Amino acid sequence: MKHIAQLLFEACSLKRLPRSGYQFLGVGRESVAEHSFSTTFIAYVLSHMVPEADARKLITMSLVHDLPEARVGDLNYVQKFYLQADEGAAVDDMVHALPFGSDLRALIDEFNQGASLEARLAHDADQLAFLLELKALADVGHAPPATWIPNVQQRLQTDIGRSMADSILSTSSDMWWRQKFIDRSDHTQ
Repeated sequence: MKHIAQLLFEACSLKRLPRSGYQFLGVGRESVAEHSFSTTFIAYVLSHMVPEADARKLITMSLVHDLPEARVGDLNYVQKFYLQADEGAAVDDMVHALPFGSDLRALIDEFNQGASLEARLAHDADQLAFLLELKALADVGHAPPATWIPNVQQRLQTDIGRSMADSILSTSSDMWWRQKFIDRSDHTQ
């Protein structure tokens, strides 16, 4: 039980680990845990849109895909050009004493290999989570996301991911509440 408690503390440390790419964007911030929540929720949505995918595997894979960053940090693309984290060793150390360690390792490995439908959808959920952040920043007037958005779109691997990206980019980030409360009240006055 001690090893499971340690894993839980390790996973919770992601709440305090900032995503490092925002320093180049010059605006925005997000912890790895915040990103993981968004990715997992998107995976949940995708699991309903792609019924042939194993929903539990897709959602779980999305939840744990960045867990190794508790040990190796969140290396952005510039850092990855100069450094290579030994994520495999980090995962080995993380899971070696867990009764479900081989399952956790298999999910992370499958995500990194990207060959299965669930891994491709989890990858797209990861990219769509970032795209949502970029779109929200652009919607409040920040210019840099406009140059990043095409790069994120190019990394999408599935048709449903590309379709979701198109919908995200054509929807105002505040429409979910404006449509009911602001726009409706404009017509009642």
